[in-house]
Amino acid sequence: MRVKDMPLADQPRERLLASGAAALADRELLALLLGSGSRGVSAVELASQLIAHCGDLGELARSEAHRLLAVPGVGPAKAARVAAAFHLVRRAQAEPERSRITCSADIASAAAPLLHGQPRERLVVVVCDGRGAVLRRTVVTEGGSDHTPAPVRDIVTTVLLSGGAAFGLAHNHPSGSLDPSPADVEVTARLHEAADTVGLRFLDHVIVTDTAWRRVPGPPATNARLHNTSSCMASPRTNDNA
Repeated sequence: MRVKDMPLADQPRERLLASGAAALADRELLALLLGSGSRGVSAVELASQLIAHCGDLGELARSEAHRLLAVPGVGPAKAARVAAAFHLVRRAQAEPERSRITCSADIASAAAPLLHGQPRERLVVVVCDGRGAVLRRTVVTEGGSDHTPAPVRDIVTTVLLSGGAAFGLAHNHPSGSLDPSPADVEVTARLHEAADTVGLRFLDHVIVTDTAWRRVPGPPATNARLHNTSSCMASPRTNDNA
């Protein structure tokens, strides 16, 4: 049945206006974004097919527009509309706020909006002043599904140009793994050395997935320094959800 042939009170748009978006199922909310169905398929049915094609709503949110075009009835306009809506959500979540970094968990929390839901690895630097207040969060590099470059000089330059006195680093693993690679450990050690050379404080390096985070271990002397400075930063661990 076409949506416009439903009783008015049952149509997704009218139900949203009357009862709020929480009253609608995922497929009904998506149907409102799509705007219409296709030949012989209602907007709600097309929305269900689109979610099924991606696997679930989370995967749909992470999908680029061209992937959605594989679903019959989803053309460039519909695909672009859906991709734009989910991207706006990520932008809203990434709105800067003057938070304070006191431990590794704060670095993970500050970087998470720029990392969650990303299909490629990203490297984010969180720049702080001398008291730990966040001055800037920015994506330094974006790579493939299982790696991204970590240019030490570019990272340090970004911090200096932002007027920072300290910084933390975070990157995502789209696979969901929290295990640091040898390259992750190596770049962490190099960043500690580079930061000391130019008088910056390197706070920590964390891996962030959609559900958890974990520290990348640094040199033994650095781990001891973190322990003495902040108990929250003391142990290389996953968060409670890991």
